[in-house]
Amino acid sequence: MVSLICFLILFLKHNSNNTYIIETLELNGSAREGDALFKMNCVGCHGITARGLVGPDLHSITKRLNDKEIIKQVTGGLTPPMPSFEIDPVNMSNLLKYLHSLE
Repeated sequence: MVSLICFLILFLKHNSNNTYIIETLELNGSAREGDALFKMNCVGCHGITARGLVGPDLHSITKRLNDKEIIKQVTGGLTPPMPSFEIDPVNMSNLLKYLHSLE
C-alpha cells in the first residue's frame, strides 16, 4: 500500500511537471520581458550581462542545454547554490526567449 501511494505521488508530480513544461514550450515569450525578469531575479548570481559571478555565464546556455533542461534547472534549482524558482509558464517562456537572445 505504501508503495502504491509513493508511486502515485511521484506520478502526479512528474505529470504536473510535464504539463508545466508543455504549456511553457507552447508559448512564444518576449525577450524584453525576459530581460526584465532576469534583471529582477538573476543578476545577483549571473551578473547584469549574464556573464556569470557566483552562477555560470549564461551566454550560449541554449546551445548546452535544451529548453526542457533549462526549465527544470530554473524551477528545480538542480545545481546548488541555485535556488528553485516558482515561475508561471508565461514568465518562464519570457526567460527562455531572453536566454536564446544571448547566443
